[in-house]
Amino acid sequence: MDKIFIHALKTEAIIGIYDWERQVKQTVVVDIEISADVRKAALSDSIGDTLNYRRVAKRVLAFVEASRCQLIETLSEQIAMLILEEFEVAGVRIALSKPGAVRGSKEVGVIVERNREDLAEWRRLNASR
Repeated sequence: MDKIFIHALKTEAIIGIYDWERQVKQTVVVDIEISADVRKAALSDSIGDTLNYRRVAKRVLAFVEASRCQLIETLSEQIAMLILEEFEVAGVRIALSKPGAVRGSKEVGVIVERNREDLAEWRRLNASR
């Protein structure tokens, strides 16, 4: 499977478990890797035959900026499901990090990989809530 990627998509969001983190926006960096078959686009040379990564980036930025998750695990999962649901791709890998979250480290983060089956399970679990 081919991959379309967006690296180091940076924005600000309310994220964290401490009281001060709920008051001030922090930098969040997202790497997105999407599994997609790009052969048709490669042959046609048309944006209509591929995933428009600009649309993906704009949607993810808007989503992250409006989010208020406590955990980066939660935000990563929600981004993955958003992309799977709205862009109907085969799979996605999200690496989300918070620069400077731990003293002495460059960044901390989490990586999640999800596919269409995971989306179906996520929908099922959320419907039973």
